[in-house]
Amino acid sequence: MRLCQENDKSTVTTGLLVLSDGTVFEGRGFGATGAVVGEVCFNTAMTGYQEILTDPSYAGQIITFTFPHIGNVGVNPEDIENISDAASTAARGAIVRAPVTTPSNYRAQIDLPGWMKRRGIVGLAGIDTRALTARIREQGMPHGVIAHDPAGNFDISTLQAQAAEWRGLEGSDLARDVTTVKSYSVEQTAWKWGEGYGKQDDPEAPHVVVMDFGVKRNILRLLSTENCRVSVVPAQASFDDIMELAPDGVVLSNGPGDPAATGQYAVPVIRQLIEHKMPLLGICLGHQMLALAVGASTRKMLQGHHGANHPVKDHTTGKVEIVSMNHGFTVDETTLPDNVEQTHTSLFDGSNSGIALKDAPAFSVQHHPEASPGPQDSYYLFQRFVDMLPKNKK
Repeated sequence: MRLCQENDKSTVTTGLLVLSDGTVFEGRGFGATGAVVGEVCFNTAMTGYQEILTDPSYAGQIITFTFPHIGNVGVNPEDIENISDAASTAARGAIVRAPVTTPSNYRAQIDLPGWMKRRGIVGLAGIDTRALTARIREQGMPHGVIAHDPAGNFDISTLQAQAAEWRGLEGSDLARDVTTVKSYSVEQTAWKWGEGYGKQDDPEAPHVVVMDFGVKRNILRLLSTENCRVSVVPAQASFDDIMELAPDGVVLSNGPGDPAATGQYAVPVIRQLIEHKMPLLGICLGHQMLALAVGASTRKMLQGHHGANHPVKDHTTGKVEIVSMNHGFTVDETTLPDNVEQTHTSLFDGSNSGIALKDAPAFSVQHHPEASPGPQDSYYLFQRFVDMLPKNKK
């Protein structure tokens, strides 16, 4: 089935999305040229496209934006969330409805198509993103190839075969592809209007080690803002590697791929940290692996949760928060052991969004409390974690 450009069927087709079942969406390509394969998902956020496209949790995925106007404020170097500039460390492609226009914002330094071209991200505009989103909601996230050729030369059968043969995210350890290759320290604090980023400079502050499974910069910034000295270690760091840094607490970061696959090497380390009574905070993939470490299991979701408008209830306070989410796997709450309390629940579908251990200083959330660019309802979780650290315990 071929679906032509939504707005102008007479325009030359320079971009395609070809799904594994043979469905073809025709539109206008932008950004990088070539063809890339990935899992096609949709994101419902109205702002923050640059932060979304540079979130390492989107590695291996092609993002369909449900908000029609993407790119209007351009791109700037301050809003990049991943550490590496390599295209493989974040989203592979972007699909939008309206053509990307010239940016109008005082912070913009380059337009979105030019920036995507530099980073190797393939773009597709002019398709019916509503139809694609409805398809994903009903049938799940398909495998697809997004392709851009200014001359409009495409071999659709080859692209379909490429999509059909792709192994997908289940069983894939993508944290190895996005993690840092060596440890480093962070001093940058959160961005403030008119001031930019600050600096954490207290040598006596608690020391937090972050296991980088695909960490977002704003997680590191908010830990520094809470007056923590922050060190980042690779995903494959051992228990001894972490303890040599003398941490007061450890953060298990967000990241892409199948948590069970990454857990093959990370879960044993997390179990040792739990046994050592190390204060732990897990975020997104880190949440899922904390659950795996205590004996629970995870499962693939049909359409996942991707957006900045998800309602989540915090059972410890009774409050409902609007949060940012980005995950295609979830913790199976029916497998949680007796020593684990379910602290947060998604009000969209009732899925698990947070846990806390009853016999160890450890908790985690499925959503993104750092939520760059927002919302900020869950910032308190960083303070909750910092209050658990030995140097701050009252």
